[in-house]
Amino acid sequence: MAQQDKPVVVITGAAGNIGSNLRRKLSRSYRVLGLDLPAACEGREGLIGCDITDPNSTARAVDELREAIAGAPVASVIHLAAYFDFSGEERPQYKAVNEEGTRNLLRALQAVKVEQFVYSGTMLVHAPGVPGERITEDTPLAPAWAYPQSKARTEEIISEEAGDIPPIFLRLAGLYDDKTAVPTLSHQIARIYERDFKSHVFSGNTDAGQAFIHLDDMLALFKRVVDRRARIDPGEVILAGEPDTLSYDALQQRIGALIHGEEAWETLVLPAPVAKLGAKLETESEPAVPDALDQGEKPFIRPFMIDMASDHYALDISKARNLLDWEPQHSIKDKLPDLIDNLKTDPLGWYQANGITPPPWLESADARVEDAEGLRAAHEKKYRAQHRQNLWAGWANAGLGLWLLTSPPLLGLDDPGLILSDVVAGLLLFAAGMLSLSWRLPHARFAAALIGCWIMFAPLVFWTESAAAYLNGTLVGMLAVALALCLPPSPGVSPAAAQTGPTVPKGWNYSPSEWFQRLPVIVLALVGLLISRYLTGYQLETIDHVWEPFFAGTVPGLNGTEQIITSSVSKAWPVPDAGLGALTYALEIVVGCIGSARRWRTMPWLVVLFGIMIVPLGAISIFFIVIQPIVIGTYSTLALLAAAAMVWQIPYSLDELVATYQFLRRRHKAGRPWLLVFFTGDTDEGADDQQSDDFERGPRAILNDMLLSGMSFPWTMLAMIGLGVILMLSPLVFPWGGGVAATNHIVGALVITVTVASLAPVARLARFLNALMGIVLIFAPLVAGAGWAGIAFSALCGLVLIALSIPRGPVSGSFGAWDRFIR
Repeated sequence: MAQQDKPVVVITGAAGNIGSNLRRKLSRSYRVLGLDLPAACEGREGLIGCDITDPNSTARAVDELREAIAGAPVASVIHLAAYFDFSGEERPQYKAVNEEGTRNLLRALQAVKVEQFVYSGTMLVHAPGVPGERITEDTPLAPAWAYPQSKARTEEIISEEAGDIPPIFLRLAGLYDDKTAVPTLSHQIARIYERDFKSHVFSGNTDAGQAFIHLDDMLALFKRVVDRRARIDPGEVILAGEPDTLSYDALQQRIGALIHGEEAWETLVLPAPVAKLGAKLETESEPAVPDALDQGEKPFIRPFMIDMASDHYALDISKARNLLDWEPQHSIKDKLPDLIDNLKTDPLGWYQANGITPPPWLESADARVEDAEGLRAAHEKKYRAQHRQNLWAGWANAGLGLWLLTSPPLLGLDDPGLILSDVVAGLLLFAAGMLSLSWRLPHARFAAALIGCWIMFAPLVFWTESAAAYLNGTLVGMLAVALALCLPPSPGVSPAAAQTGPTVPKGWNYSPSEWFQRLPVIVLALVGLLISRYLTGYQLETIDHVWEPFFAGTVPGLNGTEQIITSSVSKAWPVPDAGLGALTYALEIVVGCIGSARRWRTMPWLVVLFGIMIVPLGAISIFFIVIQPIVIGTYSTLALLAAAAMVWQIPYSLDELVATYQFLRRRHKAGRPWLLVFFTGDTDEGADDQQSDDFERGPRAILNDMLLSGMSFPWTMLAMIGLGVILMLSPLVFPWGGGVAATNHIVGALVITVTVASLAPVARLARFLNALMGIVLIFAPLVAGAGWAGIAFSALCGLVLIALSIPRGPVSGSFGAWDRFIR
């Protein structure tokens, strides 16, 4: 039959996925014309531009339709065009598109002879049943949220406005095909694929379920309705979907088995009020979460869904069988493997097709490798193997929790606050250690680490007078953090970061995160810890005296160190300030041991935390050293040594910070959410490799790498450090109050700090700050009214400092784009 002689079928929403497939399905038997938004119809044959929210646009489109069919009757109008939103909120588009749009369409169609008007509705207009019951066309209407409510109102409008046009109401189950599915199902699959915590919780009856209908079966249904239009009574309501409904739990088990090969997918049923509160908090807090962290995606599970979690929709399709001789040829149970196969074959494409924001690691993996699913599976296999090898660490942390729990009576503690702290922290550490035995709970390891930090801090908060309690808290806390985070696998690292990417940053000739770079920091932190712990003992009054070989102090009965750590400056802190220093050094040791030589890109947050503990806190240490003779009137040998240990850590940590900054900048330019990359890491430009540190060498070679890798020691820099020491000690020659002592002391400390930091080539440019301080030395004594000797000494030091700051000195190595700053 010639195309012009075929019966005419008009489809609204014809440019969409369903409309396009339906046009192809019907085109063999019918002349199919489509209506859709003008932009979607431009340049496409058989489509007429029509905005049904505009009565004039709709009327013009129907006039064009009449002209195209030359006054012939329309066998059927299939009305697919609709607005859909899963937020649960009452949107204005429901009224504009679904309701008034349908009214505009029917009024315009009155000028055309239409034999049938088929409305694509939803089974959700009916009141839900319970497991074991089936919904029929006679089940009362009780739409529970905005979308089905709009569909129900639209059915009423059709009945009012149809006139001589016979309407047919199809109430369809949830749609799916081999690659896409209704949002509730596609998001359920995505949660299980990502092993999201929410994939293991549900707030309703897990025996309840919802009917589905495959796209091919739905297209066949529409054709049957059109073919048998003469036999169907006007106003007929027909339910259509698969008769066998899988429960939520059955879907969980089936999806878990198909994706991860797990026979049982555990699902915890939460009380509805708890789940609703959680959904409400997550939804309302979303605007406060930076888009760089959640990619601007709103939570899928909304509070209104909790109320419907136990809704059961099993359909009685007897009418469709008897009236249309229609029976679904597919079932969700049999087609789930195809749906999951498509997910595994092209994970990113599957997410995009289903309108779900993919996890950032998936985008990185898809751009990096051909088989993103293979990468995920390989990462999971390796992660589980490493976790299994280090299960003892979880048991050890649980044991440390019990140790701490039982410590108070053995240590003879009588402070109720510290006793309560040890008992509660011990119980929490035990729980976190036991939970961390599951590889699925990496956050339990972070929890154990945080508890460990508190255990170290608690003796300081409660000012314990027990040396054993302080030592116990330090050791247990450090071990808890180390056991939680230092052993592989590193928790929280994305699959793309763990499985792909280089060890050496782009443009560099070494990794700033290798062990040889971190060991000097760890050794210096150990020196600082031992000194600070000793000073803390005096502040907590667990020891009666502190060793001080050089400075006698100005307070009778106290040497310089004792005077400083009991001064008003120290007492201004709510906890022992030496204890805070010891805590910082302890954390530096542990954090320095976490991660691999690729942590500059796998754990950026850790590198920044490491840098914060060293660089800003190093500056604070220098500040306190500077004010000691000025405010307190004496020095402390041990405090000077601890500060020196802190300052010398700075150059060994700066290159790792620079590499991490460059990495985050590259990923941001590549379109990745930088804040999420900051916390989970990512791949990077460069070849994939798994380099490891080579310790199978002689001690001299290892020490050379430890001390010189990423560092250089020009004689000019060493001379500036020596000059800084002379300036700091100059008050021994030029008394306080002479006009130069304070200036020389402060400038000397700053020169040492800046110069030591500048030993790192990545910070070599900072040496020019010394030139500014040289200018200060030249002019400050004049302003202060110093004597000629003081003026001459300061001016000479200033001129020498300016001269020494000009040469850059030799620099070995390359640092990528940062090379332009090394001058």
